[in-house]
Amino acid sequence: MYAILDIETTGGQFNEEGITEIAIYKFDGHEVVDQFISLINPEIPIQPFVIKLTGINNAMLRSAPKFYEVAKRIIEITEGCVIVAHNASFDYRVIRTEFKRLGYDFDRQTLCTVDLSKKLLPEQNSYSLGKLVRSLGIPIADRHRANGDAMATVKLFKVLLAKDNNKEILKSLVKTEINNGILPKLLDIVDKVPSRTGIYYIHNEKGNIIYISKSKNMKRKVNQHFTQETKKALKIQKEVYTITFEETGSELIASFKEIKEIEINKPKYNKLDSKTSFPYALYRQKSADGYYGLRILKSDKRRKEITTFSTIQEGKTFLDQVMHKYNLCYHVNNDVTEHNACDGYKTKECLGACLQIENKKTYNARVEQFVTDYNNKHTNYILVDKGRAIDERSAILVEEKQVKGYCYFDLNHQINKANILKNIITPIENSEDNYKIIESYSRKKDIKIIPF
Repeated sequence: MYAILDIETTGGQFNEEGITEIAIYKFDGHEVVDQFISLINPEIPIQPFVIKLTGINNAMLRSAPKFYEVAKRIIEITEGCVIVAHNASFDYRVIRTEFKRLGYDFDRQTLCTVDLSKKLLPEQNSYSLGKLVRSLGIPIADRHRANGDAMATVKLFKVLLAKDNNKEILKSLVKTEINNGILPKLLDIVDKVPSRTGIYYIHNEKGNIIYISKSKNMKRKVNQHFTQETKKALKIQKEVYTITFEETGSELIASFKEIKEIEINKPKYNKLDSKTSFPYALYRQKSADGYYGLRILKSDKRRKEITTFSTIQEGKTFLDQVMHKYNLCYHVNNDVTEHNACDGYKTKECLGACLQIENKKTYNARVEQFVTDYNNKHTNYILVDKGRAIDERSAILVEEKQVKGYCYFDLNHQINKANILKNIITPIENSEDNYKIIESYSRKKDIKIIPF
């Protein structure tokens, strides 16, 4: 659990500042579960330059609660949490100083989003909160006010969690919770995992990740680990101490993250499969009669493929759709040498290539048109998919048949240009398998594709 916060102060000498405003969002790694926002009467004057910067003046704070009046609420909302702030050393120092004046030792672990951003977003020109979130496409309101800056930090922290392929933030949190003794009992683990699409991490009692997997229904799949009696399942049951998870909304993004994070973290119970996930491919080849046929064959790297498939049935279903759309001949595509009518000709979908009635040049032009159309649609495009919430969508960028990365965006923030996406995406390491995964996924009917 995280307490993401921001404070505004009076300014002044080191350790003599007073807090004028505080905003705290309790964040469970997925959503905000509690919040506390309040002006605070510091009982000392605000420096003029601070008034100009924040818009908070002395008159506004006369009727605001003093720090001792909100101290209990701050302790409660941050209990058992890691403090997260942009320049955390400043915020944490000022809050601790206020508590020391009350005779209370406020002790929490901290995470600084400046330090995390420098590590996970090394290409940025500036790490000031305003410039950083704008470069990432994160909206920010009420800049230099505690509420606006704290909410921007929440959104920034979500981006950092997504980019942390090594899962250092996650593992650090688990170790903290283990030390604090606040982890759930094993019987409660499954209940805490949602029945949503995402990727989950099984940790041992040292906090180390021992297994990573994705699922369209994480709760159901996690439950299988505790009910199956396979050799691996029994080992996991014996070592599991807790499970953390990340909702992705999109099955495609979950697939990319699973591949990458298994490769990086090397969990002991994950086996990297060296076999190709797409053993079948679609090829174009000329028949003895001179017609271009489309064939689903075993993948052969020596030949130029049009697209690939994980199963032969997937390939046949796709080819059926192509034949229907482009009026192609069943016999030509299945290398039938007898010149008799195919089923498509009887239903007037085939124009007679099976009987050599249709001109080869005309028929082959339609095959070429299919190849051109398919390549144009699947070379440079943005794939829009489900998000993690109702008002959110995900976008995956493909450029020159290379998967560049993914991001999430609000529905009221339409994204349809590659140059906008490039500023906010979480990069995905380009590989042939990643492109084949997204190509296969993009053939689903309910997926929106925006070519560019």
